[in-house]
Amino acid sequence: MAEGELADTAPAAQPGQLSVVSTTTDGIRVLTLAGEIDRDTGQTLRQALDASGAPRPRIVVDLSRVTFMDSTGINLFIAAHRSLTEAGGWIRLAAPAEAVMRTLQIVGVDAVIDCRDTLRQALGN
Repeated sequence: MAEGELADTAPAAQPGQLSVVSTTTDGIRVLTLAGEIDRDTGQTLRQALDASGAPRPRIVVDLSRVTFMDSTGINLFIAAHRSLTEAGGWIRLAAPAEAVMRTLQIVGVDAVIDCRDTLRQALGN
């Protein structure tokens, strides 16, 4: 995918749905999510996080428009963190809404995966 090119991998976010827009900035794949992350939308997120075959994959997930996340999202982000780290890359979570950040903090994901307050911070060093 060319830098700055958009790839919408899901329908527009409606209640109970998740949309994912993928762009690339400075060699970093940016996934902008909108909607809910749960059992019903997990496959959409799983596909978006797949970086198999990419050398040293780097992914930033913009969570600013995610309204709900359950254990499905937690498990998918942990699995992505493991696979990306094993491949010499990384994942960062950016701009989670207060409710989503609280979920990340309660289960300790923020201690394992780098969480930044803004997308700009997540794209920086």
